Amino acid sequence: MHTIDKRRAIHPDIARLGAEHPDINVLDAEAVANRDRAEAEIDKERRAARGQSGRSAAGKAHHGHALAGILGPAFVAAVAYVDPGNVAANITSGARYGYLLVWVLVLANAMSVLIQYQSAKLGIVTGKSLPELLGERMRDAGRFMFFAQAEVIAIATDLAELIGGAIALNLLFDLPLFVGGCVIGAVSTVLLLFEGGKTHRLFEKMVIALLLVITFGFIAGLFIAPPDPAEVAGGLIPHFTTTDSVLMASSMLGATVMPHAIYLHSTLVNDHYAAGQAKPSTKRLLDGSKVDVVWALLLAGSVNLCLLILAANSLYGMQGTDSIEGAQHAIVSVLGPVIGTIFSIGLLASSLSSTSVGTYAGSEIMHGLLRIKAPMWACRVVTLVPGLIVLWFAPNPTEALVIGQVILSIGIPFAIIPLMRYTHDKALMGKWVDGPVKHALFIAVAVLIIALNVLLVVLTVLGKA
Repeated sequence: MHTIDKRRAIHPDIARLGAEHPDINVLDAEAVANRDRAEAEIDKERRAARGQSGRSAAGKAHHGHALAGILGPAFVAAVAYVDPGNVAANITSGARYGYLLVWVLVLANAMSVLIQYQSAKLGIVTGKSLPELLGERMRDAGRFMFFAQAEVIAIATDLAELIGGAIALNLLFDLPLFVGGCVIGAVSTVLLLFEGGKTHRLFEKMVIALLLVITFGFIAGLFIAPPDPAEVAGGLIPHFTTTDSVLMASSMLGATVMPHAIYLHSTLVNDHYAAGQAKPSTKRLLDGSKVDVVWALLLAGSVNLCLLILAANSLYGMQGTDSIEGAQHAIVSVLGPVIGTIFSIGLLASSLSSTSVGTYAGSEIMHGLLRIKAPMWACRVVTLVPGLIVLWFAPNPTEALVIGQVILSIGIPFAIIPLMRYTHDKALMGKWVDGPVKHALFIAVAVLIIALNVLLVVLTVLGKA
């Protein structure tokens, strides 16, 4: 029997057409073919009904409004790219090597666009998230083992975000780190209560608002001390000066893609529409998702680039910038207390948004792999408690943040390899399957990211990173 639910519906009209094809099963290739034919028929009917109106001003306005309605999921996922861990890495890079590694961030951002679009594409075409597809294709033992590593990654993710937020509150209000962590946990839990159902769009808007605060907080210093455009442009030429700069570039590239962002984006594109809400066609969703991903990661990439440029321009050669606290104190000494406060506010927004998104991802991973839909507050507690324990006992929170980033690196292959396989699966993707050129590019990017993450882990264990 043909069933249409919130996650599997591509367009409401297909439910009508599905009644004419009772043999449809969305899990096999025949279902994919039937779905594609149904969508083609729907698009044909729409074009015939519109006639020439699509070229009119009203038609263009309608198209723009429809596109705006698709935007949002990538901006939520992009929060993972401006978390406190990235803040620390970019400032350290600029303070140590100046503009040398600007090209690394540009390359990293380009790879991120491909990875995140592939995740969105998988969710749009199949109507399911990556964790759900993994859960359907694994035996029970495999599902539980995969969930265990994914949950460890979620805890490590939350650890980094929690530490960043606690440091921000300490810088702003002189709160003890543990108390600051409790405040971050409480506020992010309230934010997560808006996720789901009809309030999901509100959750998206709040996260995007925090992303804008992050952007302002981290680029404000450039208005006080603008960089030399020629020096910035010089950093676009790929080159190194020392072995240490090679290691820093490897760390920056290797830590580019966050596992939870890959898992979550395939969920976000479907949760963007409330139950019963009409969806655009698959083609329009994919086209809109391209715009969504490019603009979202362009914003996140610009923020990271501005952080590196700020450090290169104002903090180059200064000691103590290898920690977030040290970097903030250096910013205050060079650019003044106002810019230092704005930076701390940006760091606080970074923590609140990224820890909320990380917990959201953990909830969806549990739902997809274990088929358990736990309350969001319960998922928050699972990831929050280990972080609070670290804040209470760890003598150096920055070291704990670095360890958390290394654990994230271990989880990258578990997310990126299944994504690469599924988007090249003809039976699963139908006519939207990746072609040989795109698949080859995806393989190259995946191999590079995985190799660099392995290198980062090895160097950290050996004490050389």
